This record gives sequence, structure tokens and C-alpha cells, in this order.
Amino acid sequence: MAGQARGKVTIDEEECKGCGLCVESCPPHCIEFTTKLNSCGVHPARYAGTECTACGICFYCCPEPGAITVYRLSPPPKGALAPSGGHHAPAL
Repeated sequence: MAGQARGKVTIDEEECKGCGLCVESCPPHCIEFTTKLNSCGVHPARYAGTECTACGICFYCCPEPGAITVYRLSPPPKGALAPSGGHHAPAL
């Protein structure tokens, strides 16, 4: 599911209890466990930094309120010029 990220996720490592529900439920697999332990003695989840679709599945499956926040990135404006010299593609 390669492509440009449409969102990003922040995970509060101290709120995360390491259950792994977000890791297993993420369709583009952009959430993983860290190697360090948090204050609860578990490996918290972290956002890998790529390919987030901002679907929110990780947020809804997380049992810890406030542990995960999903941000949707603004799409480019619809009237933006094409990168190849500013010309639009011909109509079919």
C-alpha cells in the first residue's frame, strides 16, 4: 500500500500499555513496537513515520483513552497547477 501519506499518528508512550491492537489493526502497517520500555515496563507502540492513511482504526481499537491521536493532512488544492510546466492534461 505504498503511496503518499495522507495523515500521521502520535502515540503517547506513557499511556500505551503495549497491547498491540493498533499494531495488528493498522492496514498500511505504519505502527510498530519500540525497543525501549516505558514506565509501565512494556514496549509501547510508535508511528513508523510513513504511509499513514488517517483511517483512524488504531484510534478506535485502542483501549487507552488519549494514547493515540490521528491527524489528517490537508490535500493539495484542487486547482493546483500540474508540476510539468503548469499545463493541464488535455481533456478526453
